[in-house]
Amino acid sequence: MILEHNASIAPKIRAILVPVVLSAILLPQLYQPFLSALWHFLQTNAIFRLSVFETLWTVFLYAAIEVPMTIVFLRHPEWRFAVRESQKINAKGSSGENALARPRGMRRPSRRLREIAIYMAPLLLMDLTMIKKFADVPLEQMLESGNYHITFATTQTNDTSTSPYPKTFLVPTLHNITFSSPLQTQRALPKNPPTSRRIVLELALSFFIYDFLFFLFHFSLHILPGIKSWHAPHHRHSEIHPQVTNQLHIIERLGLVLLANFSLNIIGSHVFTRTLFVPIFLWLLVEIHSGLDLPWGYDKILPTGWGGGARKHALHHAGAGGCYEPYFAFWDGLLERWSRCAVSDT
Repeated sequence: MILEHNASIAPKIRAILVPVVLSAILLPQLYQPFLSALWHFLQTNAIFRLSVFETLWTVFLYAAIEVPMTIVFLRHPEWRFAVRESQKINAKGSSGENALARPRGMRRPSRRLREIAIYMAPLLLMDLTMIKKFADVPLEQMLESGNYHITFATTQTNDTSTSPYPKTFLVPTLHNITFSSPLQTQRALPKNPPTSRRIVLELALSFFIYDFLFFLFHFSLHILPGIKSWHAPHHRHSEIHPQVTNQLHIIERLGLVLLANFSLNIIGSHVFTRTLFVPIFLWLLVEIHSGLDLPWGYDKILPTGWGGGARKHALHHAGAGGCYEPYFAFWDGLLERWSRCAVSDT
């Protein structure tokens, strides 16, 4: 009875999400009053305007997602892939390992302060020294937030061709460090709110781009001898569990963050889209490392075959190979088909 109830969770979530997504795309005017009011509040919020907001937002959400997932991991052994495999082995007459034990390397939150500091340090350094540049924000406002006092001779005619600074928000620019302004503390925000259509399309496209880019990055971490050692800490565990999500070499961690930023920036995502991207991004990242067959797993909500899911990623961590794509299954599928063709040709 419990299993039947759990099996019905994913279709119910899908039945809610599909109408919301479709209406957000087809009828954006329904959501605009709410989005306009919310964006006005965020624009004037001192915390949201901080240059370090996204780092603080990410750390807060990661803790809010990973800690409860770890509790679920410990309280629901029947969902753990390792426990199920152990039960299969025991059924065949072998003693197997004590799969119910806490996996090696799992630590209490109070003992992970060093991990948090190592994660935040490089991101805070970039936040405080690089100008935050977002789509829909005039170049002059971006530079002024970075302590550049712009006096274009042609500002009145809206011609910035004489500007000595990059004309695109995609090019990084250091904060103008002075005695009165040693750090970048504020970020310039767009004046207008996004539409619900823009948010949904930007989220979908940015996740698709990120998935492809990280597939290439992850694949290279497994096959290139010079950088394989960077990925080793991520596979150093007896059983995959939620805390494995952030057990990364600093280079891999920065790669993950910078690729996510690039995926959002290259399509000109609104700041509000970025704010929503983070919790979805982190939830999916923790879920695929959970080691759990969750009844509400995103691969059960998406159309069949679209999502990689926690099961495939657990197999990857168990040494089965493949499953380099973080969220979806498109590029892994192409790689698998290409590998089969290459083998058959030989």
